[in-house]
Amino acid sequence: MRRENWIGAGVALGAVGAAIGGLTYGGRELLHRQADIARGIIGKPLGEKAPKADKVYRKRFGDPVDLVMLGDSLAAGLGADLPGETLGARLSKGAAKRIRRSVRLRTVARVGNHTSELMEQIGRFPAGYRPAVAVIVVGGNDITHRHPTAESIAHLEEAIRTLQGLGAEVVVGTCPDLGMLRAVPQPLRTLGSLASRQLASAQREAALGLGARVVDLAQVAGPFFISNPDEMFSVDRFHPSSLGYRRTAKAMLPSVVAAFGGEVEVPFGHHVPLVH
Repeated sequence: MRRENWIGAGVALGAVGAAIGGLTYGGRELLHRQADIARGIIGKPLGEKAPKADKVYRKRFGDPVDLVMLGDSLAAGLGADLPGETLGARLSKGAAKRIRRSVRLRTVARVGNHTSELMEQIGRFPAGYRPAVAVIVVGGNDITHRHPTAESIAHLEEAIRTLQGLGAEVVVGTCPDLGMLRAVPQPLRTLGSLASRQLASAQREAALGLGARVVDLAQVAGPFFISNPDEMFSVDRFHPSSLGYRRTAKAMLPSVVAAFGGEVEVPFGHHVPLVH
């Protein structure tokens, strides 16, 4: 998620405020000021490029299966110190160990991307590419850019159907709870939390209805970021640290292993598709 976009978050989340009773002119100005404060605190120490983690993991297990990561900066791994510490690398290594197969990682996720750009990411697949599992983590930028939820969900559904048409099992990590961002002052943080949770709920319903697996990131990973922010967040206080990605990957792994066909009992916060 681009940090500079918090300058528009006051306006974006003002719409959420209207839904819960309306904001006065002074209230809107307060949100604008708080967005500016958050932007100044967060800064851009990580740049705009995540570590390149694409390769075959656990080669000793032989013939690899393909995992592709789609979405925004979280799926790309911005904030990780090393390539092997990104979300995609962690999921690849963890899944390979569980299914006893090498996993070839491909990352088409990009920092700052929105749900509307998922089809562009799919368009970057090489000719004939058929991933076994596709992991989508997206949504935060949709909130800060005021994308209507219905439009975001329509783009998500199109991407899921396209990936399934390629033979991929799809795992969706829902929009994280923006209320975790302590660098964002109140009441902007609370409004961000409400908006992101509403989008996550809509993502879950849509994905399950299409036969995708869903991991509620606010439930399975959010509590660790709330209780240990200094360890879970990177230096920008916005993206996960290497430890944060490790925790997030561990939380998501059961559904990814299940998508690969591994035998695993999915825990709380993981949702099995309604149709398959």
